Amino acid sequence: MATTTKQDYYELLGVPRKAGAKDIRAAFRKLARKYHPDLNPGDKSAEEKFKHLQEAYDVLSDPKKRQMYDERGFYSDNFNPGAAPPRGGGGGESDVNFDFGGFDFGGGGAEGAGGGNFRDLFSQFFRGGRGTAMEPEQEVGGDLEYQIEIDFWDAVRGAVKKLQITRLDICETCHGTGAIGSPQTCPVCNGSGTIQQAAGKMRFNVPCTRCGGTGKTRTPCRTCGGEGRVRKTETIEVRIPPGVASGARLRVPAKGNAGTMGAPAGDLYLRVEVRPHPFFERRGNDLYTKVPVTVSEATLGAKIEVPTIDGRSLVRIPPGTNCGSTLRLREKGVPDTRTGTRGDQYAEIQVVVPKPTDERVRKLMKELEAVEPGDPRKDLFTKAGV
Repeated sequence: MATTTKQDYYELLGVPRKAGAKDIRAAFRKLARKYHPDLNPGDKSAEEKFKHLQEAYDVLSDPKKRQMYDERGFYSDNFNPGAAPPRGGGGGESDVNFDFGGFDFGGGGAEGAGGGNFRDLFSQFFRGGRGTAMEPEQEVGGDLEYQIEIDFWDAVRGAVKKLQITRLDICETCHGTGAIGSPQTCPVCNGSGTIQQAAGKMRFNVPCTRCGGTGKTRTPCRTCGGEGRVRKTETIEVRIPPGVASGARLRVPAKGNAGTMGAPAGDLYLRVEVRPHPFFERRGNDLYTKVPVTVSEATLGAKIEVPTIDGRSLVRIPPGTNCGSTLRLREKGVPDTRTGTRGDQYAEIQVVVPKPTDERVRKLMKELEAVEPGDPRKDLFTKAGV
């Protein structure tokens, strides 16, 4: 096959020049469904567009063909890499050089040194194999990702949440085949997959533009447009495991987009965001809380109740506990999602000083100062170095 079209193949398929094979295939499939002759009966412009799309995909889907096209602006099956590059680099018909060395262009059916006659030569240049066949192919469904926001208690204890998602599901009309009925012999090529075209007095075979070179036609499903999948919104139940944290990514198998032609569906991924709690601050699997105590409790010691995610827990305050001291409650934190091992809870003591509005309180504070006259700031400036 030789390509000399002036239209850029990348522009024709609507993809960047650095597009990957998967993106090129997806672009071609989308455009081929739009311009397929069976979906546009009698539309010659659509048929011509479809033929150009096939030609572009045939080249860009093959790494070797694509490399030649990127380097020289055209592709030819029989191009000699050692020959001089196209003149002017424009990629148009007047710039293409073909290497005809070794062929006999004499009359009749004379054979050339290359083992083929004039017609065989042009058949090699323009046949393009069997073209870009529109045979249905399996393709694994793509993954989907959604964000879900849950509250603190659902994250700690686990929950089952209902979530509404939109995904590509198997078309119920064609059951995912993209076509209705059995394949029929192509009426244009009579099942051969090729048709003859003429250039002056010469004739050569090209892939049939009706069947894409397969020799069979399929009636595209009108419901899904030949895709085999339709967009559908559904409500699913998702299990939130105990201990999940903000930023976690949960996988729901087979709830992504459906595959084509029976291929497996993709997966659904949920990115979790946990709303903060007003009392419990989470750091990893540990919890941090602030617990107020009275001056007498901090001074004399006491047993107090502290809130935990399991309920109330009795905690002992040692005598002489300063404000800001931290008490550790073992295994009162959040369970690990993989091992189930729980973190710890840390309770920061906050000493609440009584307001000196009552005369008795003022008197007691003065008596305490007289009994305990020590200066708590005596080493302050030494430590500060000022």
